[in-house]
Amino acid sequence: MRPPFGPLPVFVTMAFITIIDYGMGNLHSIAKALEHVAGRDRVRVSSEHAVILAADRVVFPGVGAMRDCMSELQRSGLDQVVLEVARSKPLLGVCLGMQALLDASDENQGIECLGIIPGKVTRFPTDIQDNGMHLKIPHMGWNQVQQEHDHPMWQNISTNSRFYFVHSYYAEPLADSDIAATTPYGIEFASVIARDNVFAVQFHPEKSQHTGLSLLSNFVDWNGEC
Repeated sequence: MRPPFGPLPVFVTMAFITIIDYGMGNLHSIAKALEHVAGRDRVRVSSEHAVILAADRVVFPGVGAMRDCMSELQRSGLDQVVLEVARSKPLLGVCLGMQALLDASDENQGIECLGIIPGKVTRFPTDIQDNGMHLKIPHMGWNQVQQEHDHPMWQNISTNSRFYFVHSYYAEPLADSDIAATTPYGIEFASVIARDNVFAVQFHPEKSQHTGLSLLSNFVDWNGEC
């Protein structure tokens, strides 16, 4: 028998991307960049646990000091939210958000981090040089990113493409298999790390013009599989 008022409505919930707001990071810029590639309706900025966990993809940004980052994550309980996201859905770490995924950082006399990817965060040497010329710290500006292995997040992005960096510390994953790309700055450092559904970058895709937008577009389409 047909219902008296026609067929029952079907409610469809649009998949969305949440940028974690824990008080650190240029959230406006990365939100605008994501809106450009995904559409405004698909992007949310939130500190609410439920909103982050309900998203189909999550961005973990950050700028500033690791001590403040971890303190705020722990105060708000968002450290546990990031750990849960890392177990369940595509997660994109950016800059300090990348570094916080490792076990510990040498910053602020040593800070314990989230421990999602084994390794530590180390400061660039003060006497770092390239071809006999002293390099400034922080590493700031455009630099090449050499892809170490194939990954869906590299679709339509050539190896040695240039991205925009601002940082004084760099990631040192324990396993070479977790290094998705390296960048030269006196030393070869891991500028991208990846494991399972986690992909994290030291550079700022939202400041990296067309190439950065391509990476964010790939994240919108990525299902979390390598």
